Amino acid sequence: MNVAASNIANVQTTGPLPASGGSGTSAGAGSPGIAPTFPAAYVPLRVDQVSQSSGSTPGGTVATVSTVSPSYTAQYDPSAPFANQDGLVAAPNVDLANEFAQLATAKYSFIANAKVIQAYAETTDALLDIKT
Repeated sequence: MNVAASNIANVQTTGPLPASGGSGTSAGAGSPGIAPTFPAAYVPLRVDQVSQSSGSTPGGTVATVSTVSPSYTAQYDPSAPFANQDGLVAAPNVDLANEFAQLATAKYSFIANAKVIQAYAETTDALLDIKT
């Protein structure tokens, strides 16, 4: 949930295109000969589930977090101070529909896991409640 929430919150955090070297190219963007530097665009993350079914204890998964590749797409925004000569900036490569689907999946996975724990607790209570 943290990865999806971070991606959604930073979907509009743009920056200079990496090819531009982080320097502003708009007119009047500083003193001549001194190029201002701007922070890079947000790098979106993704979560992959990797099976743990190797060794003597099969089953389960491990979540691994990695960066999305490519991490940015070129977006037209000539008003940005870090836009290149064509008016392009680097925008995070975030698919909002996929991020909201990931949030829904995480929500229902949590609910399902909570129900399993609840059923286990109820079964244990019933087994230990032996009356003679």
